[in-house]
Amino acid sequence: MPKNLAKTNNFSITFVSMNRVSKSEVIAKLQRDILCWEGFKPAKAIGAGLIGLGPVEAAFPNQIFPVGAVHEFICATQEDAAATGGFISGLLKTLMKNGSGCLWVSKSRKLFPPGLSLYGISPDRILFVDVNSEKDILWATEEALKCQGMAAVICELGEVSFNQSRRLQLVCERSKVTSFIIRSDPQKITQTACVARWLVTSIASQTKGDLPGVGFPRWRAELLKVRNGNPASCEVEWSKGKFKVFQQQDAVEASVKRKYA
Repeated sequence: MPKNLAKTNNFSITFVSMNRVSKSEVIAKLQRDILCWEGFKPAKAIGAGLIGLGPVEAAFPNQIFPVGAVHEFICATQEDAAATGGFISGLLKTLMKNGSGCLWVSKSRKLFPPGLSLYGISPDRILFVDVNSEKDILWATEEALKCQGMAAVICELGEVSFNQSRRLQLVCERSKVTSFIIRSDPQKITQTACVARWLVTSIASQTKGDLPGVGFPRWRAELLKVRNGNPASCEVEWSKGKFKVFQQQDAVEASVKRKYA
């Protein structure tokens, strides 16, 4: 093929490159290009595979967990809320590795701060703000998200409207700070502007052999909805200071998707 044609035609460049790279790499590049042509603006992301969630992490666009965006967690029961708090603590371990702090806003905080040490986080690196109304939670969350030095802002809400989530998402995109919204009333789930919607439930831990006691924390993490990505789920364990996938599920259960997606 003439060299001048390869320099002036993008498709020709792609054709020539196929001799040097694998077919999967070419397809992956085309998928990224299509997302850009559709107007998708990728969120700031950390390195691939650093979170340790395996197939769930790979379900995000470009297979990278997005930061500088809003993640929504659905909690059907108080037990789910407790499991979600532990799971988010594991995520914070990676987000706070550069020494940044976090803000946790709620009106009935359920997290036990000393328990953060299990995830390698010193409780004094998280500022807990307890307020009297959800209106105050939204205001404090939005103001905290404007602080670019924050690693993340976590808030506990009963519900959030599309406009409210859109407002928080826009602030995240400007400041590049990640936000986690813990929603405690799944009966009022509506469409939101959040980048991802999660459902985290606890599962029984296991000990080695027949030893009595309690093993490492375990969760079933389901990514119900992700912008420009695919639903996925897996079962993970927190051990040795990181997530460890021990069972991958092929797809999110259809009943759960119909209810929450």
